[in-house]
Amino acid sequence: MDAIYIPQLAQASKPIEEIAVKEFLPGLETLTPVRGNLRVEHRGNFLEVAAQAEAIMTLTCNRCLQQYNHRVLLDTSEIIWLEENAQEEEEFLAEREVAIEDLVETLSPYGYFHPSTWLYEQMCLEIPQRQLCDKDCPGIEQNRDAKAEDKPIDSRWASLQSLRKQL
Repeated sequence: MDAIYIPQLAQASKPIEEIAVKEFLPGLETLTPVRGNLRVEHRGNFLEVAAQAEAIMTLTCNRCLQQYNHRVLLDTSEIIWLEENAQEEEEFLAEREVAIEDLVETLSPYGYFHPSTWLYEQMCLEIPQRQLCDKDCPGIEQNRDAKAEDKPIDSRWASLQSLRKQL
C-alpha cells in the first residue's frame, strides 16, 4: 500500500481514500494475505481511519506448545489528530511524564499517512495475548507416577548411574 500524502487528501473533492487490502504485511507472519478494507477520511484537523480485515496466523499454544491456526479479525477505527508541531521521531527517554492529552496519535498535516504500518499495528493488537489451542487445553502431559529409575537413561550418563547404584 502506498503512503497517503495528507495535503493531497485534504484538497481532493472527496477527501476519502478507500483501499481494498489483499496482501501480506511486512513483519506479520500470516498464512493468508490480510484481506479487507481500509478507509481514510480527512476531516479538517484530524484523520478518521477505519478498517475491517482478517488473516490466518499460526500461533503456539502457551500450555501445550502445539502450533494451531487462528483467524485474526480486525474491525476498528481511530482518530489521528493533525498538528503542526507533531514530531514523528522523538528521542527515547527512559522516564518521562505523559499528560492525558498526549495519549493520542498525531501526524503532521503536511506529512504522510502510512496505511500498511497502521494496519500492521492494528493486526498486532488483535493477536491474542493468551494463546491457547483450546479453552480446555490440558497442557504438556506429564507422567508423575514414573520414578527416576524408570525413565530412560542417556547412554552418556550410564557409567554415573552404575556408580550411583554401587553407593
